[in-house]
Amino acid sequence: MINNSSVFKWDRLKQKQLDTQFVNILMQGMNCSQFEAKAIINQVYEVYQPFFDNASAMKPGQMLFEVVAIENSPRKKLSECTMLSVIITLDAGAEDLTIKQEQGVIGLRHHRLQRVCYEAFQQGGLLTVEDIAHRLLNCGERTVCRDIEAFKKQDIILPLRSTVKDMGKSISHRSQIIKEWLRGNEYSEISRTTNHSIDAVANYVDKFKRIVCLAKDNYEIHTIAFMVKLSPSLTQEYYNLYESEKIASHRKEELNDLTKKNN
Repeated sequence: MINNSSVFKWDRLKQKQLDTQFVNILMQGMNCSQFEAKAIINQVYEVYQPFFDNASAMKPGQMLFEVVAIENSPRKKLSECTMLSVIITLDAGAEDLTIKQEQGVIGLRHHRLQRVCYEAFQQGGLLTVEDIAHRLLNCGERTVCRDIEAFKKQDIILPLRSTVKDMGKSISHRSQIIKEWLRGNEYSEISRTTNHSIDAVANYVDKFKRIVCLAKDNYEIHTIAFMVKLSPSLTQEYYNLYESEKIASHRKEELNDLTKKNN
């Protein structure tokens, strides 16, 4: 029987030996003190650890990409921003081939643009137009800007550094997911078109259903927001969608049945 704790122990010992070797090289080659050498190696771990952690998790067609962390203010200079390593899917294999076959080159570019923006956003980062044009999709900035405008006409605001300041606390991709569901689309289709996991789509729809049911029970918005753990503004936006959007008949029945069950 293999003692797993023993295996981990030897791994730790090997790591310590490598650390000691690196510290000695810094002390001898750069005339650093032991304290300075250890401080340097800690910084190396902090910067490069995401690459080590994610290397085995990446799939074919994916890459690690440096983006601006979402907590940076839009007014902050790019050179002063905190950066973040995220996993971006440049080529999704058969999925991308199907999109190109059905929608052509422009359709594929739109699909990839939306995907990489949401992937970065879901991992806490924001892409820029320059990132997408010059480093990811290999096209002109004007092309990317036209694509962004095309999405806006569909009520889809891509989470980019240049647009996130206009999104506020009410993230537009959530509203788009709810709109798609109200129109009668299924989770799998919504997941594919919005580049969100099925679990994420289900979570957004579940919160939307709860908001509608509570509103029909005459709870006011701030109370509903507290109960579903959302901001009042997003809660209000969800309910506005229920009142303003054209809802597929089977979705109306689903919401009505849910309200009757809760009552």
